[in-house]
Amino acid sequence: MNITPLVWIITIAVTIAFFVWEFFAHVRKPHEPTVGESARWSAFYIGLALLFGVGVGVFSGWGYGGEYFAGYLTEKALSIDNLFVFLIVMTGFAVPKMYQQKVLMIGIVIALIMRGAFIAVGAALIENFSWVFYLFGALLLFLAYRQAFAHGESNPADGWFMRLVRRVLPVSDEYDGDRLTVKKDGRRFVTPMLLVIVAIGFIDLVFAVDSIPAIYGLTEEAYLVFTANAFALMGLRQLYFLIGGLLERLVYLAQGLAVILAFIGVKLLIHALHKNELPFINGGEHVTFIPEIPIWLSLLFIAATVAVATIASLLKTRKDARGDALPVARHDSR
Repeated sequence: MNITPLVWIITIAVTIAFFVWEFFAHVRKPHEPTVGESARWSAFYIGLALLFGVGVGVFSGWGYGGEYFAGYLTEKALSIDNLFVFLIVMTGFAVPKMYQQKVLMIGIVIALIMRGAFIAVGAALIENFSWVFYLFGALLLFLAYRQAFAHGESNPADGWFMRLVRRVLPVSDEYDGDRLTVKKDGRRFVTPMLLVIVAIGFIDLVFAVDSIPAIYGLTEEAYLVFTANAFALMGLRQLYFLIGGLLERLVYLAQGLAVILAFIGVKLLIHALHKNELPFINGGEHVTFIPEIPIWLSLLFIAATVAVATIASLLKTRKDARGDALPVARHDSR
């Protein structure tokens, strides 16, 4: 793709404008969004992302269009996993519902900034060092293993990072609206709201580590990497309130994401072999006897995995709910 600096500037400016508009139109005044409001805006942002993908296909070719859609779908799935951790953070810190929008908005902006930095670093590494594909592939396989076999979700509110923050900063015991600091007895304290934002920022940094290598396994175009991430994060706040109750039912989401990360990891390793320049592998020559995985197969595999993980999760939780209700029904009938 031939993306001029002007296109980059316009894209970044429009992205910033969307977030600024969202803040002043929806987030500035604390309130809990209704299901209808969340559904409408979620549909709007998803539709906008799909429309952009069609535009990429029409104007730059459907090869790039396929790469964008595969990247967007992967980043959206990883973002939903991110939402699940956000939910744990909100619960752990007991954030009032009416202030959760602000926390999410700040967290999403931090996530976009983090990912933007990782995208720039990743693009520079890929441009200058072909062996980085080996590193990305190995990292994704490790992250896939960790994702698949993680035992339970720890509470970030009680993690080592937040304990360290509490030792450094004086923290008040209660929220004071959505304020980040409060003055008591002539001394300045940070509120739990600031701790929540710090926790989410740290989580965003961790998620960027698997997010960016994953999408670089689907496209080497930094512009597609950025736009797929931006569109995946847009509407994430509304999606949180729309599927907040559903998140707990996606019991196989972690396993589904592990399969996707492992698949992309293998794809990256195969690509690394095709671009191989390391002297201790095949004498520094390219290894081409293993065919690369085409983008259409990647898109199909990722979509199928997300669908299977979602359907299997809903069937499992429905079965468990029926099993829990059955003894009650029998007890009542006596």
